[in-house]
Amino acid sequence: MTAKQILDAFSETLMQDERILSPRERELLMSLLQNSKAIASSNPETQSAVNAAIARSVGETVAQRAFALLGGSIVEQILAGSGITAGTEEVMSATTMQAVSQTPGGLQRPSLKQNPPGPQPPSGPQPPSVKQPTQNPPGPQPPSGPQPPSMPRPVGVPPGPQPPSGPQPPSHGLRPVTVYQRAQSDSGKVGVLDVPAIERAECVVLDEFLAPQELDELVSYTLQHESDFQTSEVISPSGEPGVTDYNHRRSRVLMDLGKHENVILERIRGVLPRVLDQLGMEEFPVTRVEAQITASNDGDFFGAHCDDSQELIASRRLTFVYFFHGEPCQFVGGELRFHDSGGNETNGSYQTVVPQQNQIVFFPCSVLHEITPVECPSRGFADSRFTLNGWLHK
Repeated sequence: MTAKQILDAFSETLMQDERILSPRERELLMSLLQNSKAIASSNPETQSAVNAAIARSVGETVAQRAFALLGGSIVEQILAGSGITAGTEEVMSATTMQAVSQTPGGLQRPSLKQNPPGPQPPSGPQPPSVKQPTQNPPGPQPPSGPQPPSMPRPVGVPPGPQPPSGPQPPSHGLRPVTVYQRAQSDSGKVGVLDVPAIERAECVVLDEFLAPQELDELVSYTLQHESDFQTSEVISPSGEPGVTDYNHRRSRVLMDLGKHENVILERIRGVLPRVLDQLGMEEFPVTRVEAQITASNDGDFFGAHCDDSQELIASRRLTFVYFFHGEPCQFVGGELRFHDSGGNETNGSYQTVVPQQNQIVFFPCSVLHEITPVECPSRGFADSRFTLNGWLHK
């Protein structure tokens, strides 16, 4: 065999070992390379440079994991031949696994905001200004999707090699939700926080969903079409569409998304199978898509509701909400709040997703949720909380 054949065979063996590269990491790597190719297809030099940077980062991560596993295997064989007790072997094995978990490509944990029960829906035409809820002490968080080594990392994590400047492909780390359940004591008077239990995700969060250039173009398009935004409407309890109800919803919407509708839908198609799997939903044929850009300014909100609660929209299956805004961010509030399936908007536990630039959230249309009031002191349209949101129909 030639040197290249030996190297290729060794690489294939490593790719098949989930301790070296997990199935999710392989999916993310494939998505990263495909987006890189799509974005830089008109510039071969840029594409080649990005691919080289990705290859170096992946190579370093795989090498470190392989070294740790190989070292652990050698230690186990030495211990097995030396007659050292099994208890010592367990300690050595745990040390090896810790070394693997600390490699640059290791899993990262998202920071999700958990809130106490009892959110109150807004009342009256002018909802009260939003108050930031007190945050519970953080409990164990579920693992997020692995972040490609070449992408930006949270503070405190050593950076890997960085690709050259130019269009950067997005990374799609799936982040399921941890739900904190509250229980009542026997007396019914004292609320205690149970040990956090990881349940099936009610939503999936993807960061850096669009490429920077696509995000900039979407922001520009939105600001240029300010005059085309219309008052948001709701469907009345009787099923009548096109009703304005300031006691339940306040915002403005743009229905013509131009080319940006195809851009966002193409990205969604690429991650949809994995998103549905994380949500425990079966794949379904998408027969229709609704999409709009929503602008929420000072005092705007959307009361608790489900997105498929009326006959007219009963075919909706999956909701997506993509957050974007001007820089720097000029608003607070406007948080996406999910209520536990066992409660409602006035009691029970809930989870909050704080809007982040270039982030998308997916959740089943049957989940009870709301948008908390927005505070935007300038009241300028350009400073609004923007979303490109919509629904996939079955």
